[in-house]
Order: sequence, then structure tokens, then C-alpha cells
Amino acid sequence: MPPQQVLADQQRDWEEIAGEDALWAILSYSDRKFGAWDREEFFRTGEQEIGGLMGRAGELERPGGRARALDFGCGVGRLTRALSGHFESSLGLDISETMVKGARELNADRPGCEFEVNARPDLGGLDDRSFDLIFTRIVLQHQPSTAAIQGYLSEFLRTLKDDGLLVFQLPSGIPLSIRLQPRRRAYLLLRRLGFRSRFLYWKLGLHPMRMRHLPRAEVVAFLESHGARVLRVDTSTDPSYGFEDCVYYVTKS
Repeated sequence: MPPQQVLADQQRDWEEIAGEDALWAILSYSDRKFGAWDREEFFRTGEQEIGGLMGRAGELERPGGRARALDFGCGVGRLTRALSGHFESSLGLDISETMVKGARELNADRPGCEFEVNARPDLGGLDDRSFDLIFTRIVLQHQPSTAAIQGYLSEFLRTLKDDGLLVFQLPSGIPLSIRLQPRRRAYLLLRRLGFRSRFLYWKLGLHPMRMRHLPRAEVVAFLESHGARVLRVDTSTDPSYGFEDCVYYVTKS
């Protein structure tokens, strides 16, 4: 399938799930599915997460400045909003116009937050060395291929300042039951047969989200081959789905 078609399909999938249950699509806790997220609780998780991130960043003595942060795959701005409390400005990018529209509405009280649609396989609209901090979580795992993940990692390094900090999450291993993506496969089949996304999600519990992983050694080798230095890797097991998860803290060599 041509790359542009893959990207268009990916955007369509995220528009559909954003229209059905945007908060769960962003933070997919099993007990928060079907509209169970409270909005204040949802945004509070972002403040807690970014607070912990900035504490670890301080231990690593990165980033060198606090001018601008990037939240890649921002959804409705859960983390972009929190980052705005630590940086002069924060930019949220997302492939879904519905997510970006929601982010602008929900964060209108935060003048330091900007939100833009990025429906392309790169960050071509952003200058080199633009950001002190680049953060992305629960985003790279949903990309359509290893090449797509690596492409964004290359772009993060391009747009990161020399004394900046790139922090990203990516599973290093996932169970076969998740790797086979039965819910996604059933969702796509039934959509082609004409079933509406609302019926598939709310009645059958299906969704179009894919899952992908990259072994830790491959990720580190790729980063180092592109002029990066890995400062720290935190490994854990996802409590909801049981896969091995890694959070990488990276700067430029």
C-alpha cells in the first residue's frame, strides 16, 4: 500500500475513535473505557506524569533551557497542558483534526499551549533545534510500521536542541494475543461491511488501534547511529495489557 494511503487510513482510524471516546483513545485504561473518564481526573494524570518527568529530567541535568516543549500525539492536550506549566510554550501535534479541535477548546485558558494537526510522516513544518524537550507517550506504539517509528525518532532528534531532552515510551515486547490485534482486525472488517464506528465501539467493544513494539537493543542502536546518547531507560510491565514497556531519555551526543 502506498505510504500516503497508509497515513490516510491511520488518520481515518483516529478520527473515528476520537469521535467516539477521545479520552479513552488517549489513555486506554481498561476500567475507563466507554466514556468512564472524568475530565478533571484525566487532566490531573497529565500533571502528575509531567511532574515526575521533570523530576527525572532534573536528575539528568537536561534540558538546558525551558523555552519550548513538544508533545507529539497530543490528543486533547493532556500532557501539553501540563508541560505549559514548566516551559514558556508547549506545542501539541496530533494526526486527528477532531483531537486538535478538542485540545484547543479544552485548553483555551492556557495561552502557552498551541495545537496543530500533523498528518504527515515527518515534522517538516518544524525547524531544526526547535525544542528543549520533546515528549511522546502511547503514540509510537500505534504507528503502522517500524520504518514509521524510526522516521519520527529521526525527526525528534533533528528538531531537538543540542542540550535538549527527548523522552519517549515504546513497548519492547508485547504478547502474541495483542500482536495479532483481533479487535482491530474485526473492527476493520466490519467497517468495510458497512457497520458504523459507534456500533462497533459502544456495542461490540471493538476499536481500530494497532499495537507495535521494538526491542530495546534495536531502539538504542538506532538512536546511537543517529548521533544520540541514551541517558536512561526505565522498564516496566503494563498493568492493563501485560506487555514490557520502556521509557527512553535521550540527548544529542
